[in-house]
Amino acid sequence: MEYITEYINTTPLYVQMAVFVGIALILSTILTSILFAVVAGWAKRSDSYTLDTIRKRSWNAFFWVVTFALIVVFWNGLQAVDPDAEPGDPWYLRPLVLVARTILYIAGALLLIRIVNIAADTVRHRYSIDEQNNLRERKILTQLQYIQRIVGIVIFIVTFALVLLQFDAVRSVGTALLTSAGVGGIIIGFAAQKSIANLLAGFQIAFTQPIRIDDALIVNGEFGRVEEITLTYVTLKIWDQRRMIVPLNVFIDETFQNWTRSTTQLIGSVFMYVDYTFPVEKLREEAQRFVETQELWDKQVFGVAVTDNNADVMTIRIIASAADSGLTFNLRCAIREHLIGWIQQHYPDHLPKTRLEMSPSTTTNERTPAASELPIQEGDRS
Repeated sequence: MEYITEYINTTPLYVQMAVFVGIALILSTILTSILFAVVAGWAKRSDSYTLDTIRKRSWNAFFWVVTFALIVVFWNGLQAVDPDAEPGDPWYLRPLVLVARTILYIAGALLLIRIVNIAADTVRHRYSIDEQNNLRERKILTQLQYIQRIVGIVIFIVTFALVLLQFDAVRSVGTALLTSAGVGGIIIGFAAQKSIANLLAGFQIAFTQPIRIDDALIVNGEFGRVEEITLTYVTLKIWDQRRMIVPLNVFIDETFQNWTRSTTQLIGSVFMYVDYTFPVEKLREEAQRFVETQELWDKQVFGVAVTDNNADVMTIRIIASAADSGLTFNLRCAIREHLIGWIQQHYPDHLPKTRLEMSPSTTTNERTPAASELPIQEGDRS
């Protein structure tokens, strides 16, 4: 034992540090392999999406956190590292420890972000928005997306503060960042003035939820679905695959249409313009017969009524409901196409007409003289 102690004391410090790095790598490899093998077996037995995702996505981050944690512990054990270190201490010891500790903080932040993302993906896996009646799921996912980004910002700020705390010249800055007021102030003040308004609007949207993920909206005359809600803007997926970027404060300060605010069900309207002589009851019967054959119809709302008229035509409105906006649009198109063809086939004479009434001459034998028979006036001669 004394021989080993004497050998360690006579070994150069940089050699000891290199040996400790090797030991840390070996120990972290063994520990990580055993731990993740247990997690993999547990995930397979329980068919757990969360554990399987942890196994796939956090192995590297966990490995480096353990490695640099061991390196920092070993190197700190070699010799006290502080501002009052003895002159005989190697000049490179303190900088290397600071570098190792900084990498440890960064690796720890990456691991925390991985864990947050895994938790968010687990919630998304459990609450899918693929179902038609997905109001509860969209509420949860909207809040999740916003909270996930806020947590990421907090992790970044805390990590940055811990790095600053290692250096005397900026230690006061790091201490201020770690206080609750500092963190809150940085989160609110990290952007420009307009971004601050959007950020505060994001808090309102996340918890009051005038819009949610996958909501069907009409904004500035464009129809689209909410694809993403960030800290400052909303991405709308337009029906023709374009993307519309809308600042968050638009949804607080301006008026817009939300077709899926409380339910995805919508009532679609089809307008037919026909002559006054058209038999409305026949169209009502045919429309009902056709709609009842359509799988798109949710069997909730149907109606046919004359809703308007003018000097030339009368307006017949056919309404029918479907489970969501996309199905409603397709149902409207199907009804309109079928009824136009049905009218053309069975009642072509009752399509909109322009009437012209001509009254007969007062004298039956009187005829209108031709232009060549009219008397020529003096002023007409050339």
